[in-house]
Amino acid sequence: MRIHILGICGTFMAGLAQILKESGHDVSGADAKFYPPMSDYLKKIGIKTIEGYEKKSLPEADLYVIGNALSRGNECVEEILDQKLPYVSGPEMLGKELKNRNVFAISGTHGKTTTSYMLAHIFLDQGREIGYLVGGISDDFDNPACLGKDPIFVIEADEYDSAFFDKRSKFIHYSPTNLIINNIEFDHADIFKDIEDIKKQFHHLIKIIKSSGNIIYFDDDSTSKEVIEKGIWCNKIGINSNGVKADFESKELIIDDEIFQLNELPLIGEHNFKNYVCSILAAKLVGISETESINSLKKFKGVKRRMDFIKEISGIRIYDDFAHHPTAIKLSCSAIRNKYSDKKILGLIELGSNTMSSGYHKENLISSFDSLDEFLILDPNKNYKINNAFDSENELLKNLEEKIFDYDIILIMTNKDSLKFINPIINSIEKK
Repeated sequence: MRIHILGICGTFMAGLAQILKESGHDVSGADAKFYPPMSDYLKKIGIKTIEGYEKKSLPEADLYVIGNALSRGNECVEEILDQKLPYVSGPEMLGKELKNRNVFAISGTHGKTTTSYMLAHIFLDQGREIGYLVGGISDDFDNPACLGKDPIFVIEADEYDSAFFDKRSKFIHYSPTNLIINNIEFDHADIFKDIEDIKKQFHHLIKIIKSSGNIIYFDDDSTSKEVIEKGIWCNKIGINSNGVKADFESKELIIDDEIFQLNELPLIGEHNFKNYVCSILAAKLVGISETESINSLKKFKGVKRRMDFIKEISGIRIYDDFAHHPTAIKLSCSAIRNKYSDKKILGLIELGSNTMSSGYHKENLISSFDSLDEFLILDPNKNYKINNAFDSENELLKNLEEKIFDYDIILIMTNKDSLKFINPIINSIEKK
């Protein structure tokens, strides 16, 4: 089939392009702009690309896949609708490809990307030629997607909507057999009005998991527990409930009184400890023992932009992290503090997501920085009337330059382009 993807430079859509190409389809794609690493990735896997969405650039195809960043008014979208051409959302297209697979869906507000890669790494390290599609980059993987030969397929399962014409959450389309719910908090204020909206989408997902399927969740996450208690028709594995306990302080996973030590696993922080636990329990569902998973995870290097060490220069260490929600920010700050208990740490936080820039989490954000010695906030919408909040990058960086040598660690936290901070920081240090 000839398939053309609109919005192909996003991590999900680029990964979908590879899955479709490996499935035997003739795939091309368009986007407003192409930039590394996705532009390099698309070139490497041999996808023909078109820059821009001019009507005249729309090629003939049997099916058009429309990304959720596109909306009415886009020239290609209007042409598809005017000509009544066949179209589908990216998640629905992937779901069609996965209908005969044993799908492991990794969901939740935080930790989806890392846990997905952890689980995929376990399977591959244990000799299973699985398929996967993950919305991020890991040094352990050549590509963020692979069709695979094994029935198992690991998918990062996002609750964001599928397309302008399909407001169901992406994960509904994947029909998973096994589901991980890392946590559920309010996010995506541009499409959800409150936490009840999000819980409803998770409940819809749970309704379609077959009776022999499984849900792994944290029983002490109150929102996850509320969703589970609303109704479940498959097997449930509640962490910190019944026979499964996860103790971050001792770094132990306890299953039916058998203790497994996770203290030798390399990634830091309570959030990564929980990600480890979920991936180990998921792998166990298809016969991979806890010990085998732990041995595999010892070799897992992590995910780009998840507490990513950039470099040390003039004694100052620079870290880049994707955290952009108060809970994720708090966990990242705590993790870096535990690693460098005697160092002075400065946090730089960009309110980049729709939820954060709207001021929704305003009351909870400041307490997320308790582990830091100081923090600077890039706050374009001026939600915070405090001295260390700035509405322009230049003003923030100017303030940072004046105090940069007072700190041993600089932790950058944003879900947008972090290089706009990293490069000026490095230049500022080098010129002094």
